Amino acid sequence: MRVTFATEAAPGRPNEDFVAATPDAVVLLDGAGTPAGSDSGCSHGVAWYSRTLGSTLLTSMTQSGDALAGLLAEGIKSVASLHDGICDLSHPGSPSATVVMLRRTADAVEWLVLADSVLVLDVGEPMVICDDREAQIGAYHRVEMDSLPSGTPEHIQAHRRYVETLRSYRNRDGGFWVAATDPHAADQALTGSMPLDKVHAVALLSDGASRPVDRFGITTWRQTLDLLAKKGPQALLKQVRDAERSDPEGNRWPRGKAYDDATAAYCLV
Repeated sequence: MRVTFATEAAPGRPNEDFVAATPDAVVLLDGAGTPAGSDSGCSHGVAWYSRTLGSTLLTSMTQSGDALAGLLAEGIKSVASLHDGICDLSHPGSPSATVVMLRRTADAVEWLVLADSVLVLDVGEPMVICDDREAQIGAYHRVEMDSLPSGTPEHIQAHRRYVETLRSYRNRDGGFWVAATDPHAADQALTGSMPLDKVHAVALLSDGASRPVDRFGITTWRQTLDLLAKKGPQALLKQVRDAERSDPEGNRWPRGKAYDDATAAYCLV
C-alpha cells in the first residue's frame, strides 16, 4: 500500500490531529480541542492524547490481526491508564478524539470510523463512511454560534458554550461517541471491509480536511479523490486554507472555528 499524507495546524495553534502509517496500516485522529476558558481535567492536553492513542493503535494494528474495534478498545484503555490518578478522567471535558483506522490484509481492506472524521473508498464511485451523530445533535445547539461573526468575543463565548453543551451528549446512548476514556466507545464505531480487488484507493480525512465538500460545498467527493490522486494531500489542504481565508468571519460558511486543523491521507491499495 502506498500512503501519502499531510497535516497542518490551524494558524496560531498546536496541531491536535495525528496521522501515521506503515505499508499495511494507517491511523488518523482528530483531537477535540478545548476552547479558551474551558477546563478539561487533564494536564497533558488534546494533542498529547491524539498522538499517544494514535501511536498505540498503529503499533497494535501491525502486531495483531484482531478486529479493529477490539484494538481500539484496548488502546483507549491503555492510554487512560497512562494518566489515571494524575488527571481527572471523570471530567466531561477529558481529552477525546475521532478515530479512523485502515488496514490492508492479503485479500481485503478493513476499516473503522469513530465520530466525524471521514473515510472515502474509491470503488469506481466514492463510498463515504462518516459517523455523523455529533453533527446531528450539534445542529440543535449551534444557532447562536453560527449567527455571530467568527473571531468576535461573542462568537468565541458562544463556541465555548456550544462545546460545553455537547459534552453532556458525549459517550452515552442517544448522544455521540468518541475515543476518550471509555473503551466501550469502540463498540459504537462503524466498521467494515471490502475485497482488495474492489478498492482502487482510500482517503482518510479529518473534518478540517473534508470541509470543502461537507461544510463548504465547493467540490465533490469524486473531485476530492481526483485531486488527491493527481496532486496529493497538500493540494487538498491548500484548498481548505484558501476557502477559509476567503470567508474569515464565517458569513458564507458559518462554523465554530474559522480555521481548523486539517489532515489528509491518501492510500493506493
